Amino acid sequence: MEIDLTLIGMEKGMQYETIITTTDEKNIPNAAPIGVLCSGRDMILNRIFKGRHTLENIISQREFTVNITHDPELFTLSTIGNLPSDYFSNDNSIKGADAYFKCEVISLKEAVKQSDPIRKKGEAIVIKSKVTDMVIRREVKAFNRAFSCVIETLANFTRFDLVDETKKQYYLSRFTECSRVVNKVGGKEEKQAMGEIKKELIKKGYEI
Repeated sequence: MEIDLTLIGMEKGMQYETIITTTDEKNIPNAAPIGVLCSGRDMILNRIFKGRHTLENIISQREFTVNITHDPELFTLSTIGNLPSDYFSNDNSIKGADAYFKCEVISLKEAVKQSDPIRKKGEAIVIKSKVTDMVIRREVKAFNRAFSCVIETLANFTRFDLVDETKKQYYLSRFTECSRVVNKVGGKEEKQAMGEIKKELIKKGYEI
């Protein structure tokens, strides 16, 4: 089929939550939740810290699979351990994924942002890859965390005048963290929404 990441809701410049599957030199499969930055209709970027099996496999095999799913079980199992072998298809995609696409590595570059919790030089690798094949099993839109952050912030905002000062400070700290995530991975709409909430909090007399 046509290779176009917009077909699964991925827009250039935005980051999405996915599960990347790889294999090692013995063809043993591995799955891990990894953020994917869409950089074009058939191009993506990943930034992965060293020490992860996913990065080791990508470096050695120069290819990987990006799985698109909203299934919380798949994200949980691939985070706290590895998916059981019967979760993988013969082509190393995840059987329950709504869509997936195959990638070939174009370049690897060491890079660490100053805002990282781990700042040692060379701790992370930026991977530039080209999408070589795409399979859409059912209609789906790749998941972006920014929307969830907006919803969480709005839920907290509706309770703001009903709680004590300690809880209000907690909600303000959550607003700060959600704003950080939205600014990092969100689009124009999500950033605008957080800006509107910020204005309302300022009206209430809080410095954000």
